[in-house]
Amino acid sequence: MGILTAFERALERRDPYAGGHAARVTAVAEAIADRLGWDNERLAVLRLGGALHDVGKLVVSPAVLQKPGPLTEEEVAEVRRHPAAGAQLVELVGLLRPALPSVLFHHERWDGGGYPTGRAGESIPPEARILAIADTFDAMTSDRPYRRALPPEAAVAEVDRCSGAQFDPDIARAFLDAWDCGAFGVTAALRAAAS
Repeated sequence: MGILTAFERALERRDPYAGGHAARVTAVAEAIADRLGWDNERLAVLRLGGALHDVGKLVVSPAVLQKPGPLTEEEVAEVRRHPAAGAQLVELVGLLRPALPSVLFHHERWDGGGYPTGRAGESIPPEARILAIADTFDAMTSDRPYRRALPPEAAVAEVDRCSGAQFDPDIARAFLDAWDCGAFGVTAALRAAAS
């Protein structure tokens, strides 16, 4: 078993709702990057980042990950530690280091209101900016312990609404273009295969 598969299985054991999440996030991220004209080398780094973006959730309590109601301030703080914890894990394995920016910065916001560092705009690595949209879209369109999934159209409208605040507007536009062209059919197939 490869290290990526081991991480994926460990995460899914801690959080059954994460089943297939990394694969769907990666598929959406690839569709966005394709619209942006990324080459194969950049796509390979993006795929690695997509596979590992939530690896830091291995340090988050399963009770917090699976909690059916609102999180306390302490629980929110625990969840918000996962990007830095994931970066520490990734840094230990030389072959995984190209994913470090994706893992550490995928919860940063274009307007600087994200975490863990509060980076803003183009100081956020482009892989992390793409994964921020892909991760948010999949989270919104997936059932969670605390809420039912949104219809995909509602999630797309939310990405559009948050363009320029939460999300890089150019990357949000690429996401919307990919959606309009039907590029996310693969995520529906991945979701069906995970069921």
